[in-house]
Amino acid sequence: MDRPIAEVARMSGVTARTLRHYDETGLLPPARIGANGHRRYEERQLLLLQQILVLRALGVGLPEIGRILSERVDEVEALRGHHRRLVAERDRLDALAGTVSRTIAELEQSRKDGREMTAVNRPENLFEGVQPSQYEENLRDFPALAEAEAGQRERTALMIRPAELMAAGTDAGAGAVLAEIDGQYRALTELSPVSADEFRAIGRSCVDNEQWRGAYGAIAPGLAAYQRDAIVAYATSRLG
Repeated sequence: MDRPIAEVARMSGVTARTLRHYDETGLLPPARIGANGHRRYEERQLLLLQQILVLRALGVGLPEIGRILSERVDEVEALRGHHRRLVAERDRLDALAGTVSRTIAELEQSRKDGREMTAVNRPENLFEGVQPSQYEENLRDFPALAEAEAGQRERTALMIRPAELMAAGTDAGAGAVLAEIDGQYRALTELSPVSADEFRAIGRSCVDNEQWRGAYGAIAPGLAAYQRDAIVAYATSRLG
């Protein structure tokens, strides 16, 4: 039985506009197009859509997803690989959140004791408990996922230092925080120009976008709002 695009959009949470985009780019053509011009989807397309959404949740870009799907891996094997990757990602984020929580507890205790904390965790410590070897074998079968993994680690590293500064009680507009945001801004502008208003919009998305908010929250509670405030402060003081 095939389903109309409106029903697929409703059950998957993906807008009809996005489904049309997936068709236009060749990522997810419908099973057929009805006499009225509406796209219709069968079980095969629903399974492909599930894979696309899982990979998107893992931070894989659409070009990489296209390459993965073009490899035509058996659906069951592909889903097993995605499941292993999701479990590994969950464990990694749990480890990151646990390490940041310990850092916060140590900072709070040092303040109560009236002493300076001299051994704040460094970024590499935030990967404690997660060894890349746990899922490197899975990534080897999917080169595009390996590229996405590297990108994910870079994005996570950008969150870590602000999380440390937040845990230390540093104001979001302080110089040390703005220095971190400056690095992020410069990385963005290497791809294309970003205006002050556009950068503020990116900052708001850290809180407004559910996926972004969840990623920041997995590192440290409140980090999404802290990142937003830091970006707004940077845009106001340095970009005008």
